[in-house]
Amino acid sequence: MDVQRYDPDVPHRSRRTGWRVLAVATVCALAATACGSSQPSASGGSDEADGLTTVRMVQEWPVADGFWIPWVVAQKQGFYRKAGIDLKIIPPPNTAATTQYIGTGRADLAFATSMDIVFARSQGAPMVSIARYGTGNNWGLISSPDKPLDFASVKGKTIGTYNDAWSKAQLQIMLDSQGLKLSDVHLVTASSDTVPLLLQKKVDAITGVTNAEGSSLASQGVDDYAMTLAKDHGVPNSPVWVLAANSKWLSGHQDTAQKFMDATIEGLKYAIAHPEEAVDTFLTTYPKAQTREFTTLQWEATSALFGKDVTANSLKQSDADWESLLKAANDYELAKKTDAPSAHFTNELLESK
Repeated sequence: MDVQRYDPDVPHRSRRTGWRVLAVATVCALAATACGSSQPSASGGSDEADGLTTVRMVQEWPVADGFWIPWVVAQKQGFYRKAGIDLKIIPPPNTAATTQYIGTGRADLAFATSMDIVFARSQGAPMVSIARYGTGNNWGLISSPDKPLDFASVKGKTIGTYNDAWSKAQLQIMLDSQGLKLSDVHLVTASSDTVPLLLQKKVDAITGVTNAEGSSLASQGVDDYAMTLAKDHGVPNSPVWVLAANSKWLSGHQDTAQKFMDATIEGLKYAIAHPEEAVDTFLTTYPKAQTREFTTLQWEATSALFGKDVTANSLKQSDADWESLLKAANDYELAKKTDAPSAHFTNELLESK
């Protein structure tokens, strides 16, 4: 397989997507890293401050992005404080650290991916999904409108992607549907952003999702890009993003977790009903994260995944959500072992509404 590495020097990045392997070898080193005001108490639980319960939520990416809008808005509107929660939003030092923070008890909750849950649990980490974030799999291969990729003729093409296990696995599954292997294409690995690779015509296509790389392209004037969706070529159509918890923390903080989920749903509803205000809130909180146009388009595309009438049912999961994902993990040897689908998620925090 011909793999090149590319690290573009751009003022903002689009949004890397894909899933990360739980790097167990680095857990001990990470556990010794300082985490500022989000440091866990000696007991591993959440600290009490000003009558509020501190809840630590680690994110999927070191730099803020529009996917965070529901909890950023809920925090700004005071929904968490009203629920008795002091939410600490923690950007991880790197993309592999999300599951590490959960696995070592340095965070109580996480914004992660469904495959993060699979990888974590396969390594014995106490991680469980508590809500889905959107529906289905909107990942795929994105190409320029002036030179759309003919997936039937993908052999020999150059593809910009990210250096994580699930991005390559999805591409592997897609190629398998054409009787091809990863060695039949040339991969250019971007450390933070595949979009410049496509804009600079360094690749024939890039990997990404509609509401990240797609939104980034649209914000730069390329709104008619071509996309080959992975779900149409053998990849599981399971939700990409989830809210997750350290299952040990969850078992001892059920009431706090319930209040967090209720407040988060309030934030999601508010952000969908007031999109401009939601974008303003995000950019005021994280002014250097990404451009306004990109954030606006990203939130528009993301909120469309939920629809206007959001309820707790909109975030519920099912065995079916996980079955095809776990089958792929087993078939392509992405995880050493997998539990039953029901072991990967709980809907308990979504039952009261």
